[in-house]
Amino acid sequence: MTLIKSISGIRGTIGGAVGDGLTPLDIVKFTSAYGAWAVKKSGINKIVVGRDARISGEMVLNIVVGTLQGLGIDVVDIGLSTTPTVEIAVPLEKAGGGIILTASHNPKQWNALKLLNANGEFVSEADGLEILDIAEKSDFKYADVNDLGQRIVDNSYMQKHIDHILGLELVDVKAIAKANFKVVIDCVNSSGGIFVPALLEALGVKTVHKLFCEPDGQFPHNPEPLPENLIDLSKTVLDKGADLGIAVDPDVDRLCFVCEDGNVFGEEYTLVAVADYVLKNNKGNTVSNLSSTRALRDVTELAGGEYNAAAVGEVNVVNKMKETNAVIGGEGNGGVIYPASHYGRDALVGIALFLTHLAKFGKSISTLKHTYPNYFISKNKITLTPEMDIDALLLKVEEKYKKQPHSTIDGLKIEFDKQWVHLRRSNTEPIIRIYSEGDSETVANNLANKIIADIKEILNV
Repeated sequence: MTLIKSISGIRGTIGGAVGDGLTPLDIVKFTSAYGAWAVKKSGINKIVVGRDARISGEMVLNIVVGTLQGLGIDVVDIGLSTTPTVEIAVPLEKAGGGIILTASHNPKQWNALKLLNANGEFVSEADGLEILDIAEKSDFKYADVNDLGQRIVDNSYMQKHIDHILGLELVDVKAIAKANFKVVIDCVNSSGGIFVPALLEALGVKTVHKLFCEPDGQFPHNPEPLPENLIDLSKTVLDKGADLGIAVDPDVDRLCFVCEDGNVFGEEYTLVAVADYVLKNNKGNTVSNLSSTRALRDVTELAGGEYNAAAVGEVNVVNKMKETNAVIGGEGNGGVIYPASHYGRDALVGIALFLTHLAKFGKSISTLKHTYPNYFISKNKITLTPEMDIDALLLKVEEKYKKQPHSTIDGLKIEFDKQWVHLRRSNTEPIIRIYSEGDSETVANNLANKIIADIKEILNV
């Protein structure tokens, strides 16, 4: 069993001993700490709570809601929902924060408490550390019986989210409807199975073939939207003669596409394509994390904008976007952050912008993909001994390549013209993760192998 306490939330496997898994007592402890922090920070006695469809969702929801009520906090329970929907609901409700009950792309035995501030954005590192400290010290008190919080059930937020998307300036419903797209969707039997069909209907998409849209939490495959997990989607796109396939993760903040020929569009290129469309209509800057494809930089600079890289993690990307007034940003894992909507990864916003882009492009999705620079990312890792000083090791690699453009804001990223390699240490294991990108799989793998060889030479292995 696993329990991971981090600045962005509490994640773990359901069951096991207290402190060893995400047990009911652990849920109460960390919900109490968050509730106490949120009221102190915002001065508002209201929290929005929503969940994805995983099996443990209802159980965790009831504990979280009851705990917040026990603190004297009113709870707006929006039920089966998505991460971006809760993010939108928090400011609309003028709440002090929000909790999303989802372990994102993790398998069904996992669940988590994702924590939002009063802006509907993920809590900062400083706030996350304060919440963990409150939990460790049990620095919270529960309300007297006459001061218990109220539970308000509100099932209107799916429609509110969709209406919000339809109102975005760059979403063109008429163009999408006119394109008469035939679409296959894979919603991995979570809340996307409700939200994505409803959005497509509102966008005027009349032909939608559904795969795994029963929100029962029985994930039919690994829920991370990677090519190896989308075999059924690719096959169905071909079988149905569809124009494209759409896949989302369980909490609908990651998005990827399958082309009409059954090949994946590539999760790295979700953000690239959406950014291309936004930049064609609204010149400006972009941001992604250091491990995301260079193609976003190429597209941005071609449009006359400036690209900036942030440390890995949504909150870091959002902070850099605000700092640079970026008009679009996100992460190469299929996460699109569109500030004209809100500062959070939102697959539903991504779908609407992408379909508008494809409709106006007027050709196939595979043809659209060929208009972008072709890069390949290789993902590797090297396992070290627990006593190894990884920071010292990275400094030696940095010294070796000091003449190359490089960044140390998140591990070590070294650039070689249009190729790069990014080394990040794991926070939980004696591992260095090595991401590399080149214009072919061979180039990317060779670059990774060169860096691995350098590390072994430094270690005298």
